[in-house]
Amino acid sequence: MERMSEAQWREFVLCGTRTGKVALARGNGLPHVTPIWFLLDDSPGAAGIVFTTWSHSVKGRLLLREPRFSVCVDDQRPPYSYVLLECHVREIVRDPEKLFSWASRIGARYMGPGQADTYGRRNSVLGELLVYGAVDKVIALSGIAD
Repeated sequence: MERMSEAQWREFVLCGTRTGKVALARGNGLPHVTPIWFLLDDSPGAAGIVFTTWSHSVKGRLLLREPRFSVCVDDQRPPYSYVLLECHVREIVRDPEKLFSWASRIGARYMGPGQADTYGRRNSVLGELLVYGAVDKVIALSGIAD
């Protein structure tokens, strides 16, 4: 397999509607893995991953307790490429305006521009969390070995 450059892995994770699979550690040591819709935040000083989650979900409770997580984004068609992001929570925001802005953009990516506003409103309510994750390490591999 070949390593992807930073530009390649960024393009890969944002391609179409690929979901991320976020992995978190439960208190008993068992992993919790669940899909997420996400975007990358390339604003100055940010450079990370952004997604929303309900504060009372397993994912939300775990992120509030333990700020480390990983996200895997893969292509399940040959040549079976993937990107693994090892991250930590940079910030968790409950501000409805910021939630609406990001949730709308995320909704546009996964549901299309016509559904962005609906998704943004649904995911900017009291109890929803906006998670900014800083990327600490990237493993990005493309292709299969011969």
